[in-house]
Amino acid sequence: MKSAYQKYKSTSVQSASKEKILLMLYEGAIKFTKLAIKAAEEKKIADKGYNIGRAYDIVMELNNSLDHKVATELSSQLEQLYMYILDEYTKGNISNDPLHFRNGLKILENLYGGWQVAVEKVKSDSDGNEPSTPPTNK
Repeated sequence: MKSAYQKYKSTSVQSASKEKILLMLYEGAIKFTKLAIKAAEEKKIADKGYNIGRAYDIVMELNNSLDHKVATELSSQLEQLYMYILDEYTKGNISNDPLHFRNGLKILENLYGGWQVAVEKVKSDSDGNEPSTPPTNK
């Protein structure tokens, strides 16, 4: 039986807009990357592997959701950034050097900040009856 919190989380994801889901994915990737950094610093190999695996999956999902038919150049640039992050995760996981995870984290935090601004703009444009969505994610 699901706890009340699990039901709430499930409902909040199911009812979230595409923009909110995008931000939630970034939040998850950032959270798991930070946990992997902490685990790597504490030499907790299993925890590091688990958390970087979760972050890796989220970044892969962000990459897979890119719509290259809309804003082709931006989608291509985001894809390159996501591939770099995944490469850094792999290097960090092999070497147990949290520097690689920090490199990925910096990019995720910058992208998250940019998407927050874009989502706010979309919201304010929508309030003005101008439908708009972020261009690169399905």
